[in-house]
Amino acid sequence: MTGYGKAEKTTSTSEKYTAEIRSLNGKTCDISIKTSLIPREKELDIRQMIAQALVRGNIDLFVNVEYTGQVPVKQINKELLLAYWNQLKEIKSSSPLGECDDTGILSTLLKMPDVVDTQKAEISEEGWNCLSGAIVEAVEHLVEFRIKEGAILKDDVSKRAAIIESYVAEVEKYEKERITSIRERLGSRIKELVESPDPNRLEQEIIFYIEKLDINEEKVRLRQHCRYFLETIEKEEFPGKKLGFIAQEMGREINTLGSKANHAEIQKWVVKMKDELEKIKEQSLNIL
Repeated sequence: MTGYGKAEKTTSTSEKYTAEIRSLNGKTCDISIKTSLIPREKELDIRQMIAQALVRGNIDLFVNVEYTGQVPVKQINKELLLAYWNQLKEIKSSSPLGECDDTGILSTLLKMPDVVDTQKAEISEEGWNCLSGAIVEAVEHLVEFRIKEGAILKDDVSKRAAIIESYVAEVEKYEKERITSIRERLGSRIKELVESPDPNRLEQEIIFYIEKLDINEEKVRLRQHCRYFLETIEKEEFPGKKLGFIAQEMGREINTLGSKANHAEIQKWVVKMKDELEKIKEQSLNIL
């Protein structure tokens, strides 16, 4: 969801409008317009256009105008300026400040609140066309940025999902050794007992214990989740949220597989699966 776009448009009167838009990860479409140049009656249309184009993300829109031709003349509020001046003269005449030099007082007064009228003129039709055009173009550039980044993310998470699925085959290589190891370990513990158990009952208990540690269901479901992940990212237009849910299900199966493993080599492959899954989760947050 991250991205950046910028565009500039200039009017026939040499007013250059610059629009910049930035998007970061977000669960919803949160748009913040950081400018006063957009008329209030036009703001809703701009928000709807951005939301429709970008869908999700924490989005900041910045707009600026530069006057490359004739700069509009600001108006000085003469009455307010004189009022400030008279107050200062009165203070000077009745206090030790009377000895102060007047140099620089005028420039200071011009910085006082409301002395210079900074009220912006209403934007012209041509100016609005340029401004809105710059915003639309900036959004288009951001979308292009997202598409390029999305292609890289798609390849990355797809490869990692395929790697996790391939690790399941590595786990299967230790299945027979794992069962044999469990039997031998149980047998050695039983031999330490003073009384000899019934062989038939013992075999039943061993089978029951091994069945509880069976990981076939976890392997099947994990493979299914990996394939569903790859299918979703290929077919859906905005798969980000669903990919996050699928990754959670993959994590449950991996954790269960690890808790049932009872084998050092299998545990190593489980750790590798978790490592790849964490990277998938991080990257999925940036996918629409």
